[in-house]
Amino acid sequence: MDHSTHHTGAHDHAAHQGHEGHGGHQMGAVTWGAAAKATLHCLTGCAVGEILGMVIGTALMWGNAPTMILAIALAFVFGYSFTLFAIRKAGLVFRTALKVALAADTVSIAVMELVDNGIIALVPGAMDAHLADVLFWTSLLGGFGIAFLLTTPVNKWMIGRGKGHAVVHAYH
Repeated sequence: MDHSTHHTGAHDHAAHQGHEGHGGHQMGAVTWGAAAKATLHCLTGCAVGEILGMVIGTALMWGNAPTMILAIALAFVFGYSFTLFAIRKAGLVFRTALKVALAADTVSIAVMELVDNGIIALVPGAMDAHLADVLFWTSLLGGFGIAFLLTTPVNKWMIGRGKGHAVVHAYH
């Protein structure tokens, strides 16, 4: 069957030359390294936002729910911002860059936040720990480690289908 009649615009396959080193961003051929790199990128933004939110909420002696809401909101803000700033450098207008960042990171950030905050909520005493407590930091950082391990396969699956972090690679 000839599928060329289904394409409405020209697609320059030569433009993809030289991207072989990106480790499997083509649909179906995704490496664990590419997925781990995408997850680490997501984790960086999430960690900055979540740590900042936890520190602010804890320092202001907010309750658990407002602190967690702030931490999750800031994790999304920083997670999206890291991607947004990177693709804005490629020359995309803000609105288009925002759409790409939302498409690239929403599922990854959501899974990461669900796992990380779930871990913190399940560790006895972690929600009541203070900034100076080892339990505060070990539960937070341990949650990030577990979230990384559980989010990497999600990102691998999404990249393999041309979704998630794969969307960003068209702009660098």
